Amino acid sequence: MRYYETLYIINPNLAEEDYRSVVAKFTDAVEKNKGVVTKVDEWGKKSLAYDIKKFDKGFYVLLQYCGEAGLTAELKREMSLDDRLLKYQTVKLSDNADLEKLKPKPDPSEAESVETVQVETVQVETVEVEAAEEEANSGETGTEGEGEKDGL
Repeated sequence: MRYYETLYIINPNLAEEDYRSVVAKFTDAVEKNKGVVTKVDEWGKKSLAYDIKKFDKGFYVLLQYCGEAGLTAELKREMSLDDRLLKYQTVKLSDNADLEKLKPKPDPSEAESVETVQVETVQVETVEVEAAEEEANSGETGTEGEGEKDGL
């Protein structure tokens, strides 16, 4: 399978639901033509380098997918017919792509983030315990802390 990426710019004046429907339309178009979407990266609303169809901003979306050669022709046809798109460009990244390597693996990253949160929690608890011990020790030494408060 060949590996492609298509960057397209959507009209910035669309409502949120219309914007989502455009993204879903082109993702579904890839899947209908026996392609496999590996990543949909929504960059958000950004300024354009120059005005396109009298717009100076647009919603950028990067679509990465695998498929056969005819897939890009069909996607290009659908994009050229859609008035909500300002501009699009497709680039072939590889002729022989391994689909298993390209698919994101969410399970390990989720496990890492849980471990990170647990480690941070333990560190916070130790700091709180150390602060409590310091307060207890300063109270036992006498009136050093009280004298400082009176001086202010």
